[in-house]
Amino acid sequence: MNDQAVLEVEDLRTEFRTPRGVVRAVDGVSLSLRSGETLGIVGESGSGKSVLGRTIMGLVTSDPTTTVTGTVRIGGHDVHAASAKERRSMWGTQVAMVFQDPMTSLNPVKRVGTHLTEALRLHLRLDKKVAKQRATDLLRQVGIPDPARRMTQFPHELSGGMRQRVVIAMALCCDPKLLIADEPTTALDVTVQKQILDLLTSLAESRQMATILISHDLGAVAGRTDRVQVMYAGRVVERSETADVFDGPRHPYTEGLLASIPRLSDPPHTTLRTIVGSPPNMADPPAGCRFAPRCPYAQDRCRAEQPELVDVGVAGRSHVAACHYALEEVG
Repeated sequence: MNDQAVLEVEDLRTEFRTPRGVVRAVDGVSLSLRSGETLGIVGESGSGKSVLGRTIMGLVTSDPTTTVTGTVRIGGHDVHAASAKERRSMWGTQVAMVFQDPMTSLNPVKRVGTHLTEALRLHLRLDKKVAKQRATDLLRQVGIPDPARRMTQFPHELSGGMRQRVVIAMALCCDPKLLIADEPTTALDVTVQKQILDLLTSLAESRQMATILISHDLGAVAGRTDRVQVMYAGRVVERSETADVFDGPRHPYTEGLLASIPRLSDPPHTTLRTIVGSPPNMADPPAGCRFAPRCPYAQDRCRAEQPELVDVGVAGRSHVAACHYALEEVG
């Protein structure tokens, strides 16, 4: 694995001003990612995962209702210090994104081939014939049968899984250094989900891309990521190597997420464990630890004092958690 940092995020904050107050969707997130490394970002809906991905991409623009602070560097380039034109030149060549719903990522009145050749001709300055051949090869690489015929079809003529493969081909066509996959298997059946996730893993390994896999499904990141970052209410609550998070979670929220996964070894009709309560109102989050109202281990200090990320790793292994009692065994 290359030690060069492809992505560096420092104290990133994304705030939206709404009629109900300021929503801090991303609240002080820092991370780094090297070439060939895959980071899984997990958490419930509303935890800030997707907003984090879009902010890293530079898709969350600063307007009168939005404020973005902190630093995002991709390949050494400061994303938010760049002009709109400079950011557009980075999309595809430096960083690319696979969005949740492939149907909304594709223009319904443009043929599949046009989606791919436009980016190739714009960013790589390829002529029409070479761009068409490269686009056909890309469709073949992502496992689409009869790619020459698919080039002439419209998105609605493809299945959901095929459309997602087209979106992946679009994201990879200009060989980006960083790929962000935001819930890439939403609305796909289980068999196709596995195919798409396996495809992303294989392509990331063969191209030595830095990859962020955003998901609410812990099973999707198990075995496919090097590290896992758990988010809750806009903040990082735990981060470590994937095996360490799954084998020994040190934050009660992570423990709850893992406990809610159904297991084949459970007898029939076993009641799934759930995390009590609901995520907080991000326009008016609770004082102290934001997970405290739902935490079975919460104490007075948790409700009064916001915990910082601290190193709870053993044997020199990096493992951080934002919990006042993370050094104690939870559960």
